[in-house]
Amino acid sequence: MGQRSATPSSTGSREAAFQAANAAVRKKAKSTVVLDVKQVTLLADYFVFTGGESKAQVKAIAEEIADSFAKFGRKPKSMEGMTEGRWVLLDFGDVIIHILQEKERDYYKLEQFWNHALVVDEDEWSDDNLEEGKPKVRENKAE
Repeated sequence: MGQRSATPSSTGSREAAFQAANAAVRKKAKSTVVLDVKQVTLLADYFVFTGGESKAQVKAIAEEIADSFAKFGRKPKSMEGMTEGRWVLLDFGDVIIHILQEKERDYYKLEQFWNHALVVDEDEWSDDNLEEGKPKVRENKAE
């Protein structure tokens, strides 16, 4: 079995996923979801799915997330879709972030594809609760 190659960081993958989710919320992202995928894939430890209403908002969310990671010396291994602004993917190795316009998100239904992953409750990743400790997780019931 292969190993994922995570980008070295000053924050762990859990904290990085929470940081991405909160950065998205600061830009008024829609329906932000954090999935703990460590037990179901070698691609990453966490996926973050979030959405925007327009090309400009999707790009602004992506830039906010990238800027928040840059403060800790982290750059994405890959950044795709910024030109089109319909679906932006930021791959930080241990955390993969999908930012989609609502119609793209409704069409692709990526959360459903990963419905066997654990969903981290928003109460655990929101800025107000970051110091609470370990995240609570629940089954992904996306249908």
